[in-house]
Parts: sequence; structure tokens; C-alpha cells
Amino acid sequence: MQVDHSVSEAGDAIHSILALGPELTIAYAAASRDTLLQALSAHPEGLTLDLSGVTDFDSAGVQLLLATARSLKERGQPLQLLGASAAVEQGLAVFGLQSLLARPPSH
Repeated sequence: MQVDHSVSEAGDAIHSILALGPELTIAYAAASRDTLLQALSAHPEGLTLDLSGVTDFDSAGVQLLLATARSLKERGQPLQLLGASAAVEQGLAVFGLQSLLARPPSH
């Protein structure tokens, strides 16, 4: 897992992108959770999750995304996902959570 810093679409703010994967499964839940918590603490300006490299995704991955969304909502920020892989799309569809893939409205 890797955190990259990049310029936002507006071009004036720096936000962080956390690339997750290749597995967001029960076997890696604790490590993924710790990484997400550290990234959320270290990047109060906002965090985007890059899920394009996720090849294996199960209910533990869904729980991690929901917990991250809740933490961000408490800070007044939306969950932003970048490049969800087919495994993530299929996993979210199983739980009826495709709305997590929707982009937040632009201002």
C-alpha cells in the first residue's frame, strides 16, 4: 500500500491518494485497517482510495470501505474512490453498495 500526493482537480489543493491492494480480504484486514487509520490521521486534508490494483475483495474489504466512509463523513468529507477494479465492483454489487463507487457532486 502506498500513499501518493497529487494536485486536486481544482488545481489548488493537495490531497493524498492511497493505493490499496492487491488483496482486501479477511487475511489482510488488520494490516489494511492499520494502514487506513494511519493515512486518515496523517492526511486530514482528504484522502482518495485507489482500488484499481485490488484483485481479491471480500466482505472484510467491504467493511473496511464502510468504516473509512464513516470516518470521513465524521470529518465532513466524502469517500472518494479512484479506479475500482472489477473485483471491487463485483464485491460491492453483491452487497448492494454500488453507490460507494459514485463520484461526489462537484462544486
